[in-house]
Amino acid sequence: MSNQQIILKLSCHDQIGVVAKVSNHFAEQQFNIIESSQFEDPDTSLFFMRTVLENAGDEVSMDDIREQFTPVADTLGMRWQIHDRQAKPKVLIAVSNWGHCLNAMLNAWRNQSLPVDVVGVVSNHRIMESMTDWYGLPFHYLPVESGHKGDQEARLLQVYRDADADLLVLARYMQILSPALCDTLAGRIINIHHSFLPGFVGARPYHQAYHRGVKQIGATAHYVTADLDQGPIIEQAVERVSHANSPQELTDIGRDIEAMVLNRAVKWHAEHRVLINGVRTVVFNR
Repeated sequence: MSNQQIILKLSCHDQIGVVAKVSNHFAEQQFNIIESSQFEDPDTSLFFMRTVLENAGDEVSMDDIREQFTPVADTLGMRWQIHDRQAKPKVLIAVSNWGHCLNAMLNAWRNQSLPVDVVGVVSNHRIMESMTDWYGLPFHYLPVESGHKGDQEARLLQVYRDADADLLVLARYMQILSPALCDTLAGRIINIHHSFLPGFVGARPYHQAYHRGVKQIGATAHYVTADLDQGPIIEQAVERVSHANSPQELTDIGRDIEAMVLNRAVKWHAEHRVLINGVRTVVFNR
């Protein structure tokens, strides 16, 4: 028996026999199911599934596996992907002035708790260059010049393509991406931002929160769309704070939450646990 394992994730109209047809197909191909999660969305009547399968026979190329499954998927009208479980997605990280999310992600990558292959860091500032160098990664300085933001974004996309990246992570990258880039990399950009109850926009949000006496702060990780900070949410977390917390303490707490939430979102994406469901997501995170 080979050590080959694959991950199938799919969505389709909910109908009788989906699981049976998928199971029977892979049983005929000598694959054994070792993990499976399903969900039916009652609002849309869509069925979602993530299944991990292990090859009990000789190893098969990923192209052949996908080709053999295509007729089954077509019959059921599926949107689907099949991935090699051992393959690590290549990640390009974008950052601006704050390095807490970048450092947490690079540390998790280095100690192998984050199943990705980081291929480089891009920034519109040089502040994070020394940190990037310390981790032994390429640093791409892409300043945004007045009136030439489109050129800078084109260079960013070229860096992404040259690195053969699978995912762009905005680790507190304080630039709004154009609708064109959001569409080009749809489902392949993850962003992190603070979350307050109530919400605050503009500069110094933690100071605004302090002056309003906020009692909860948190963070949201989501896929990026052309609608600013409105993409499908992958993960969120909140923590209670009080009147005794200073603006700096609120900032420190918020940064810790942001780093944690972003790492979780990237990990779940890398493990193919996230399926986009319109403006929402289905996340099979056990």
